Amino acid sequence: MASVFSKIISGEFPGRFVWQDDDVVSFLTINPFTEGHVLVVPRQEVDHWQNIDDDLWAKVNGVARILGRAVCAAYDAPRAGLMIAGLEVPHLHLHVFPAYSLGDFDFASAEKNPSPESLDRAQDNIRAALRELGYSDNVPG
Repeated sequence: MASVFSKIISGEFPGRFVWQDDDVVSFLTINPFTEGHVLVVPRQEVDHWQNIDDDLWAKVNGVARILGRAVCAAYDAPRAGLMIAGLEVPHLHLHVFPAYSLGDFDFASAEKNPSPESLDRAQDNIRAALRELGYSDNVPG
């Protein structure tokens, strides 16, 4: 059965994408730790990060690093947070977000109902930062 992320990737469910290539996508989470929180997801359904093919793992991490640079630039953040939890959806995904303190690494503090405007703004900000960093070819829209 397809994961919710596979349904977002296929367009069956909506998603605010900031990155797309043949192997990896990134889109805004609906429960952000901070504004600009994205998920980096392989198109291939892999449940556990320990089971991913080495080349695809390297690609997912490379995209996460690029997104980390983009969220820092877009939000003037001192750090980019990176987290793998893997309990919410059985499809590997890396959380990348602007981080200002250790308190930002807390699922319990995540925004439960962000406004559509804040999500649209985050998508626009990150896409602009990615273009500025030279990744226009991977920015959808």
